[in-house]
Amino acid sequence: MAATLKGKTILITGASRGIGKAIGLKAARDGANVVIVAKTVTPDPKLPGTIQSAADEMIAAGGKALACAADIRSDDQIARAVAQAVEAFGGIDILVNNASAISLTGTLQTPMNRFDLLQQINVRGTYACAQACLPFLLRAENPHILNMAPPLKLEPRWFAPHAAYSISKFGMSLCTLGMAEEFKKEGVAVNSLWPRTAIATAAIRHLGGEEILRRCRSVEIVADAAHLILTRRSRECSGNFFIDEEVLASAGVTDLRRYAVEPDADLIPDFFI
Repeated sequence: MAATLKGKTILITGASRGIGKAIGLKAARDGANVVIVAKTVTPDPKLPGTIQSAADEMIAAGGKALACAADIRSDDQIARAVAQAVEAFGGIDILVNNASAISLTGTLQTPMNRFDLLQQINVRGTYACAQACLPFLLRAENPHILNMAPPLKLEPRWFAPHAAYSISKFGMSLCTLGMAEEFKKEGVAVNSLWPRTAIATAAIRHLGGEEILRRCRSVEIVADAAHLILTRRSRECSGNFFIDEEVLASAGVTDLRRYAVEPDADLIPDFFI
C-alpha cells in the first residue's frame, strides 16, 4: 500500500500531548483527519496542550482535526466522540488506544480508587473504545486498531513493584491478542506498539525529573513506528506486539541517534522490555 494516511480518519485517545499528539501530527502531515479524544479542555500550568491546541497544530500541519472532549471511563462520552467523528468525516479507519494512567506503587501503597482508575482508563478504556469504533472499522478499507501496550512477557519482575499498573497495561495487551484473532476474518488489524526506551513525555518528567528526561528518546520515534504499522495492509499485519526500534529497522532505519533527547546519553530501557 502507499505509505500515506491521506484521507484516512484516525481517532486517537489521549492525543492532546505526548505520544498521542505526535502520532496525530504525523498522520496530519499526510493529510489525514485526526480525531483528538482527551480530557484537557483548558490549559493546565503543569501539563502543556489542550485538545483544541493539538487540533490547531494538526490543521497547521496539513490535516483536518476534530477536538472531542471525552473521559474514556464514560461509555456515553466515548459514544459521543465516535458519533462526532463519523458525522464530521463519514467513518473511522483507525483507532489508536493511547490514553493511559500510570501509578508505580506497590500493593500496600495503592488505594483501591487508584487501582480502579488504572483499570478503567487502561484496559477498560481500550476495550470500550474498540467496541465503539468497531462497527465503523468493519466498513473501512484498511482498518487498524493500535494499542500502546507492551509485549506479553508475563515475568514476575514486571509485576512485583507495581502490580496494579502492570495488570492494567497487560490487560491492554490481552485486548490485542483476543481482538486480533476475533476480527481476523473481517480484516481488522489489531496490534500493540511499545518503545524500547523511555520516551520524553510529561509523565516521565513528573516521575523522574529532568535527569531522567535527558536519557529518553523523543515521541517522534513512536510516531514514526506507528505510521509504518498503520500504512500496512490490515489483513497482513495483525496480532503483533511491535517494538518501535524493530519496526523502524524493518523499514531500513537503523540510525536512531536523531531521536535521542541528548546525544550519547545512556538511554533508559522502558518497562516490560
